[in-house]
Amino acid sequence: MKNNTTYRLVVSAILIALATILNEVATFESPFLQGGGVTIFSQVPIIALAYIFGTPWGLTTGFVFSCIQVLFGLGNFAYVKGIGSYLILVLFDYILPYTLLGLGGIFKNKIKNQYAALTAGTVMVCVIRFLCHFISGATIWADWTDGAAMGPILAYSASYNAGYMIPETIITVIGILALLKFFFPRLDENGMLKTGKSN
Repeated sequence: MKNNTTYRLVVSAILIALATILNEVATFESPFLQGGGVTIFSQVPIIALAYIFGTPWGLTTGFVFSCIQVLFGLGNFAYVKGIGSYLILVLFDYILPYTLLGLGGIFKNKIKNQYAALTAGTVMVCVIRFLCHFISGATIWADWTDGAAMGPILAYSASYNAGYMIPETIITVIGILALLKFFFPRLDENGMLKTGKSN
């Protein structure tokens, strides 16, 4: 049990670091995406941890990842004012969307086809992340719209966040399904590499 926990911690630390690097470095920005940046597989390591080690472990590693994202996003706090805005910024732009990536493997034992299970879980957490950023955009970032009506604010927040979350979701699904096909079968029930010959 101790060895298994140590193994999980080491693997989690490596994958959280990988997710952080991919989130900060492997980012594609395009004027056609209406802002935001599409990362290259940055969500995949956290979803993979959730699928391999289970939802509680996935949520824990997702929370650690979210805290790291807060540190990298400290510059955004200069653009909002008031404790309420700070709380919304922390919760809906960082803590909730990245922590809840840990739900990505929630359908593992609930849907027989694992490709369908992992796709459903991945799309679900991406939708959750979109909704979190949408709420943030329609509240604290609405102050930058010079008093525009709520309708245009909601429409802009939806289009802005969908602009990068749709391609982000597609890339994440491709990445996680590639792991399911080529890597996950090499792991045993404890998430460790299988030893010996497989039948």
